Amino acid sequence: MKVDVCVVGAGPSGTLLAYLLAKKDISVLLIERSENIGKFFRGEHVNEDGEAILKKHHLFDGVEELGLLRMEHIEYWHNGELFKTIEPDPAIGHLSMHVPQANLLTAILNEAQKLPNFQLWLNTAVSDLVQDESGRYMAVKTKHGEEVQVVEADLIVGADGRYSTVRKKAGLDTVTRKHDFDLLWARIPAPANWSPSIKNASIDGLQLAVYSQANDFIQIGWNIKEGSYPKLHKEPISPFIDKLIEAFPELEETVRNNIQSWHDFVLLDVFSSFSEEWGKEGLLCIGDAVHTMTPTGGYGLNCALKDADMLADILHKEKISQIDFTNFITERKKEAKKLLASQIEMEQTFLENFAVLS
Repeated sequence: MKVDVCVVGAGPSGTLLAYLLAKKDISVLLIERSENIGKFFRGEHVNEDGEAILKKHHLFDGVEELGLLRMEHIEYWHNGELFKTIEPDPAIGHLSMHVPQANLLTAILNEAQKLPNFQLWLNTAVSDLVQDESGRYMAVKTKHGEEVQVVEADLIVGADGRYSTVRKKAGLDTVTRKHDFDLLWARIPAPANWSPSIKNASIDGLQLAVYSQANDFIQIGWNIKEGSYPKLHKEPISPFIDKLIEAFPELEETVRNNIQSWHDFVLLDVFSSFSEEWGKEGLLCIGDAVHTMTPTGGYGLNCALKDADMLADILHKEKISQIDFTNFITERKKEAKKLLASQIEMEQTFLENFAVLS
């Protein structure tokens, strides 16, 4: 099989890129190892940059029809009391938006699948990359069940996330940084009259955040000390839950009804990573594959969407194999480094938001 571009990974950046290229009459194959799109929970907050990209490509209305939720304020709480609120710019009217990843991907794919030169393979893994005699990457080996197939492409794009197979197979170095905390996620129904917001509290010097979600849910993101979960998991959960309720008393009923054990939490190994080398001849990586970000600030999703948007702008069907990606990589690396530094600063200065109480 031969296509102009093979995109590996049907997350937000890979799906958006595949759609934008297919619109430019470039033949695209999008490969996803999962059986269903949006199967794994990732960052789901779209900020002003992400919103602008969706509107630029006339995708926003489709996303909104499937469901999203605009955040009305950010709050800081201490001992069950609200003491600081951040309001949106009146000209915009909201802060970030919660967009379920399945809704985002479905809205893009609904448009992509109308195009004759777009293909999506689900439940298909990339097992290896193929180089020609000159060393240029020219194909991917895929496996779907027992079926093995080689797909040739003028360009291979790795948009396959923080554990990118494409990055590893191409030998692109990456530097990983730990952030001294891990993250526990839990999803529970929102109580009645819960306003769309992001609420923050400090528990034992670490951040506890409660994010409103579309469809009347709340996502709890609780920072814990790095590596502490195995010990924590052996202890009773009730004192842990009591701290959550003390921070946000309004959540008592829904928390006690929906969080019964440690199994109701999902543990996220928090790290960031950055690759100085984003590609080789015939191959390029974008998104989390080359700049994994932590959940802090919700930058990762939006930075990945911007990668796809800018990459699609410079790709043209007639000269895919001759395009110089130097300027694209330089510009995107500069922004990614800036955002990674901003995340570290936000994590290190989080407690300053509570200085007024000391």
